[in-house]
Amino acid sequence: MKKIIRVWDLPIRLFHWLLTICILASFISVKIGGNAMEIHARVGYCALALIIFRICWGLIGSYHARFINFIPSPKSFFSYVFGKSKAGLGHNPLGALSVVALIFSVGLQAVTGLFANDDISFEGPFAKYVSNNTVSFLTSIHHLNETVLIILIALHLCAILFYYKFKGENLVKPMIMGDKEIDPSEEANYSPADLGHASGDGGLQRSLALFLLSLIAVILGYFITA
Repeated sequence: MKKIIRVWDLPIRLFHWLLTICILASFISVKIGGNAMEIHARVGYCALALIIFRICWGLIGSYHARFINFIPSPKSFFSYVFGKSKAGLGHNPLGALSVVALIFSVGLQAVTGLFANDDISFEGPFAKYVSNNTVSFLTSIHHLNETVLIILIALHLCAILFYYKFKGENLVKPMIMGDKEIDPSEEANYSPADLGHASGDGGLQRSLALFLLSLIAVILGYFITA
């Protein structure tokens, strides 16, 4: 009988899929341009709120959501790469670095967008507070980071496909349902610490996440519209 362990709590799953929607909408709206840039900006604000939430949840959230439980030290990273350590139920060391890179890149894209100016139809709400040189510099980073973000997303999708096709592991299903099914014969492949720690996902925790995200959205909205 398979062992079912809650890995991803509802806040993490909603964060993942809402951020996915934001990124898709961002790419589509920027390619359309014109009046769609207003949508691009609003989607960017939503993405920034989600990234700030994820950083906070990485500190106070459920077991597998916390950075301290999945971001590897250099020693543990190389130990995993050379096959000397076991995989985690959540992110393995390579996946952890991928997650951190994506959070940083999306966050950088959203923050620089607050100061960006395309000289045509859009100016970020914070552009007026800095010099023209700073606006130009941050706008160039915003454009350059778009390519970096595309590369990171492509690598992320390739990793999902690789695990499904060559390792028989579906990484998408747990991010939808929250649970990971572990066959007794496969338990030896995972860290005992992870097997003994399911992520909490109760009503109180979900309420805390909703309150936190709402608070972030209100504060961010205030500064953007002030």
